[in-house]
Amino acid sequence: MKRHIHKVAVLGSGVMGSRIAAHFAGIGVQVLLLDIAPKELNDAEKAKGLSLESKAVRNRIVNDALQSTLKSNPSPVYTKEVVKLIRTGNFTDDMSQIANVDWIIEVVVENLDVKKSVFEQVEKFRKPGTLITSNTSGIPIHLMAEGRSEDFQKHFCGTHFFNPPRYLRLLEIIPTPHTDPAIISFLMEYGDLYLGKTTVFCKDTPAFIANRVGVFSIMAIFHIMQEMDLNIDEVDTLTGPVIGRPKSATFRTADVVGIDTLLKVAKGVKENCPDDEAIDIFVIPPFLEKVVENKWLGDKTGQGFYKKTKGEGGKEILTLNLKTMEYGPKQRPKFASLEAAKPVEDLKQRLRMLAAATDKAGQFYQQFHTLLFAYISNRLPEIADDLYKVDDAMKAGFGWEIGAFETWDLLGVEKTVQAMSEKGIKVAKWVQEMLAKGIKHFYKVENGKKYYYDITTQDYKVLPGADTFVILENLSGNVVWKNSACTLYDIGDGIVTLDWKTKMNTIGGEVLEGVNKAIDRAEKDFRGLILANEGANFSAGANVGMIFMLAAEQEYDELDMAVRLFQKTTMRLRYSSIPTIVAPHALTLGGGCEMCLHADKVQAAAESYIGLVELGVGLIPGGGGTKEMTVRASDEFKEGRIEEEPLKDRFMAIAMAKVSTSGKEAFDLGILRAGHDEITMNQSRLIADAKRSVLQIAEEGYTRPIERKDIKVLGRGALGMLLTGIHSMRFGNYISDHDSKIAGKLAYVMCGGDLTEASVVSEQYLLDLEREAFLSLAGERKTLERLQSVIKTGKPIRN
Repeated sequence: MKRHIHKVAVLGSGVMGSRIAAHFAGIGVQVLLLDIAPKELNDAEKAKGLSLESKAVRNRIVNDALQSTLKSNPSPVYTKEVVKLIRTGNFTDDMSQIANVDWIIEVVVENLDVKKSVFEQVEKFRKPGTLITSNTSGIPIHLMAEGRSEDFQKHFCGTHFFNPPRYLRLLEIIPTPHTDPAIISFLMEYGDLYLGKTTVFCKDTPAFIANRVGVFSIMAIFHIMQEMDLNIDEVDTLTGPVIGRPKSATFRTADVVGIDTLLKVAKGVKENCPDDEAIDIFVIPPFLEKVVENKWLGDKTGQGFYKKTKGEGGKEILTLNLKTMEYGPKQRPKFASLEAAKPVEDLKQRLRMLAAATDKAGQFYQQFHTLLFAYISNRLPEIADDLYKVDDAMKAGFGWEIGAFETWDLLGVEKTVQAMSEKGIKVAKWVQEMLAKGIKHFYKVENGKKYYYDITTQDYKVLPGADTFVILENLSGNVVWKNSACTLYDIGDGIVTLDWKTKMNTIGGEVLEGVNKAIDRAEKDFRGLILANEGANFSAGANVGMIFMLAAEQEYDELDMAVRLFQKTTMRLRYSSIPTIVAPHALTLGGGCEMCLHADKVQAAAESYIGLVELGVGLIPGGGGTKEMTVRASDEFKEGRIEEEPLKDRFMAIAMAKVSTSGKEAFDLGILRAGHDEITMNQSRLIADAKRSVLQIAEEGYTRPIERKDIKVLGRGALGMLLTGIHSMRFGNYISDHDSKIAGKLAYVMCGGDLTEASVVSEQYLLDLEREAFLSLAGERKTLERLQSVIKTGKPIRN
């Protein structure tokens, strides 16, 4: 039976329930969000003379919860418009409406009796064949299905989303012995394709996979910290981005998740896993008991391991001293090995350096990895049959850039096992047997495919998805060309992909060389070109350091050549003889956005934050971005619409340095084109989807476009309007004098310069105006101050 999900019911509107509802609405699914009806009136309701029978009262709990979620930052939805797809109600009055949905997701309080009570109600109205799942993070799935009908049990399993559901990509799928395998297959595929998740098949064991390993890691760090006499700031410095973990590291993660939740999972493992050889790690340290006793539970209570305060200098984050239980100023710890490793961009190389260090940081990493590697080896096959599932769960659920078994491979399996043995720490028998067979790696790559070691057959198997996903790091044997920053890969079927690795994937001379070389090679030998990479961000824009250096040294001829090269490169993306696709993800700013604007098509990840932000650093978009937004405004001029409106919209998008909060919102900003550009929900599929798109364009018969000479610009009339708006903003003190100057230059370019009336101009005419304005602003002292601030602090100053 082919299933379609048109409507979902979410039972429970708490933090997770509301966010799950918001995520489904975000992908265009209708949602029925239900919760309990209040048993008594609040003061506001009494003042209004309402009764418990009033609809506003009966839906107060669910409506308040949803509104609280929608106000949260970052937003749980891709665009605000999707909120209209969520309808609210209560269990008493509206449970009958679940008869009309395709999937029922239970997200009520973590109490087995409560969940069973809800499922009893569900059985009264649920139509046979409807999916029914629980979002529990700890209660055994099979216990919840006890006593239910055969059809209920057949269509029931666990679907454990991670908070926040929009941003954390893990979806654990947990069957019971009665779950129809076809249901599991459907959910694994639906979660991947439509919800954008890394779907991981889990066994019905305490805490499943991610929380079992993740909470073990946190508890192990707590114990090592006490042994080594480290403080919170030191631990979070050691366990954050420097080793490929989220900025929230260890203690900030606990604050976000909820310290009481962490405690509950740790206690749950300790109580329900008596055979876990590392059970002592789950013993709760006194400081953890104390913070929970004090109700310092993290973000939900306003303080936990960290506390935000308002001082004379603005907001300040204080750190808890675990010895005195008092908050103090946040410290910036320094470790010699970290200082040496920070400049190393390659995470794998950095991890090897840190793990081999002999200072206190190195000792911390050695202890931690020893405990982690032993633990994950002993969890197979208890929590999962395949080691890659542990890595997938940790990367998607806890934001690890490199999985646990991948890290073990990186540091050398044989070498670390020997070191562990010398300390009296034993790894699982299957690892010893693997090494005895002469197999020294958990993963290997051959012919562009990645394989994992299967502990049952004691041999390698192809990683699932090898034929679905295009993973550039697996294609080292398919390199067509490279320089020190870029690599051009042949990804098959006549398509090449240009990848680059620079700091924040910024675009400098070597990347521009790479794009031009890629177009040359694609035009000569291939059918199409994709610009994509697997970095944390697609691109933070042009190399600000290079611009600042040339401008500060007044090398204006060099800067002029650099801007011309950028413009030439983006125009080549538009006017090459082969189709070009840009596949952005995460930060796609400035020059990265300009590349998107000029590609034949954009295949964007759902989590893409795209925008032209140059005004923030005292410049205007100079790589064709200003020109292109003017072109698009011209194309939107229609009879019956005030001509200046499209121009004003595009002008404001640049002048306000607007950045989309999602790929879908980029359509509203006019950066992506409706009916043309596409969104990929699952970022792991992004390059594969881009390949499909470029092949489709090629197969339809691609013809090189003709340079535009038909662009309507509005001249002085529109320029006066825009300048008046800029003057009003300055008069109201919303912008500075320098902001006003930059915006004026932008308006001048977008109106076509000092033209007495509306005229038709060419792209090159606009590019020349854009470049002249860019160069004139680059020589301004206040622009140099902004550029310097970005280089030093990562943020521009407002001057």
